[in-house]
Amino acid sequence: MIFVGGGGEGYGTPQQLLLKYGNRHGLIAGATGTGKTITLQILAEGFSAAGVPVFLSDVKGDLGGLAVPGSPEGKLHDAFMKRAATIGLDLVYGAPPVTFWDLYGEQGHPVRTTVSEMGPLLLSRLMELTEPQEGVINVAFRLADDEQLPLLDLKDLQAMLTFIAENAKAISARYGLVSAESAAAIQRRLLVLENQGGAKMFGEPALALADLMQTDAQGRGRVNILAADKLMQAPRLYATFLLWLLSELFEELPEVGDPDKPKLVFFFDEAHLLFDGAPKGLVDKVEQVARLIRSKGVGVYFITQNPADVPDKILGQLGNRVQHALRAFTGRDQVELTRAAETYRPNPRFDTKDAIREVGTGEAVTSFLEAKGVPGMVERTLIRPPASQIGPIPAETRAAILAASPVKGKYETLIDRDSAYERLRARSEAAAREAAAQDEAKAQEKAGSDWKIDRKEIEEFRNARRYDPKGGSSAERPRTTSRSSSSRSDSVAEAFAKSFARQLGTKSGQAVIRGVLGTLFGKK
Repeated sequence: MIFVGGGGEGYGTPQQLLLKYGNRHGLIAGATGTGKTITLQILAEGFSAAGVPVFLSDVKGDLGGLAVPGSPEGKLHDAFMKRAATIGLDLVYGAPPVTFWDLYGEQGHPVRTTVSEMGPLLLSRLMELTEPQEGVINVAFRLADDEQLPLLDLKDLQAMLTFIAENAKAISARYGLVSAESAAAIQRRLLVLENQGGAKMFGEPALALADLMQTDAQGRGRVNILAADKLMQAPRLYATFLLWLLSELFEELPEVGDPDKPKLVFFFDEAHLLFDGAPKGLVDKVEQVARLIRSKGVGVYFITQNPADVPDKILGQLGNRVQHALRAFTGRDQVELTRAAETYRPNPRFDTKDAIREVGTGEAVTSFLEAKGVPGMVERTLIRPPASQIGPIPAETRAAILAASPVKGKYETLIDRDSAYERLRARSEAAAREAAAQDEAKAQEKAGSDWKIDRKEIEEFRNARRYDPKGGSSAERPRTTSRSSSSRSDSVAEAFAKSFARQLGTKSGQAVIRGVLGTLFGKK
C-alpha cells in the first residue's frame, strides 16, 4: 500500500492506494498552485519504494528534487514534521533512484524513436496534416515496407516524399491517388517540426522500454524523469511523444492479468494537451490504450487542472483519484465543478462539491479503489509530506547522477545506418550514371555516322571521270606541257595522302585521305 495522507475527523484515518489496483489508472487534478506536483512526487516515491518503476515528465523543471533526500535544514521541515504528526506518519527523509531523460539530450540521456515506430497516425497528428496528406503518409509507409526502405529519421521520410513526388503517376496507379502538391505540403510541415527540435526525436539508438523498467540493488523501482520544460514549448510534440511511449508499452509488453503490483506506472502531466483538437481516431486510440494497457501491468495517471479536460470515456477508466481545489469563478466553472463532484462516491459527512471548492493547498478530496475494485468513499485528505527534496536541483548534482546512471553512454552517440535516404540516393545516382552512359553512347554513334565514308563510295570517286563543260571527259582531253591546276591539286592531294598514310601506317588510310582531299581540291 502507498500511504497518501490522513482523512476523516482530525485527519487521523490513513488514506492509501492499494498496489493491487495501482494499474487501474488514476487522476490528479486541481487548479494551479493547489499541490498537484507534491502529490505526484509522493506517489512516485511510494511506487518506487514498493519496487515499481515510474515514468513522469517534469514540465516545470521542479521534479529533479526527487533524486535528492529532503533535509532537516529545509525551510519546510518544521511544517512537514507537524503535518506528519497530525496524520500519523513517521517521516524519514530519503530519495528513490532516478534516471534523467531529455528529448534534446541536454538535461538527461537522449531519448529517441524511429519514424517507423512512431507510425503514420501519430506523425499525422504531430504535423497537423489534412486527410489527403495523411493518405500520402500512409502510402509512404506502405511503399517503404514494399521496397525495403527503412524509415528511421526525418531525412528518410523527406527522401521518401521526394521519391513519391517525382514518381506520383506510377505510385498512384499502384497505391491510389497521390499528388506532388500533397507531398510538398508535408515536406513543409516537416520543416516546421525540425524548427521545433523534432528531428532530435527520431533516430537510433531508439529507446529500449526495458531501460524504463529497471530496479536498483535494493529492489526499488527507478523513477524516470523526462525533462519537459523546453519540450513544452512545442506542446503537440510533447503530447505525441508521450502517447507514442504509451502505445509502445501497450504493443510490446506481454499480458499479465491482475498482478500484485504494477510493472510500471506512467504519469501524464498536462494531459489536456493530448486531447486539445485531437481527431476522433486519436481519442479512440487513447481510450483503447487506457482500457487495455492495465492488463499489461501498466498504470496510467493523468495530471490536469480540470477533470473535464479528459474525455468521459477515458475518465471512467480512472479508478484512483486525487482532486485538489477547483476555483469556480464563472458559470462554466460552476458547471465543471458540479460534474467533477458527481463522479465521486458521496460521503454523508460533507458535500463533495463544497469540499472540492474549499480544500486548501496540500489538501485534497481523494477516492481510491477498495477490495474487489470498488470505488472508495470520497474523503477530505491532508496529503503527506515528501521524503525527497522539493524543487529543482543544481546542474552539478544532475551531472553526477547522469554519470552514475545504469544507461550511461548507451544513447549519447547517434547512429546513422543505411536506410531509406541512403538507398534512394544510391538508386538516383545509379540511374544518373546509366542515363549519362546512354547519352554518351548515342553521341558517339552519331559522331561516327557523320564522319564515316563508305569504302565503295571512295572507290567510285577515285575511278570517276569528271565532267568537262567544253565536252568530253578529262581522260579524252589532250595533254599540255604546262601543269594545270587540276594536276597541281592532284599532286598536293597525293602528297598529303602519303604523309597522312605514313602516319596512319595503313594503305586503307591512304585511300581514305586521298579520296577526301581529292574532293577538297578537285577540278571545278
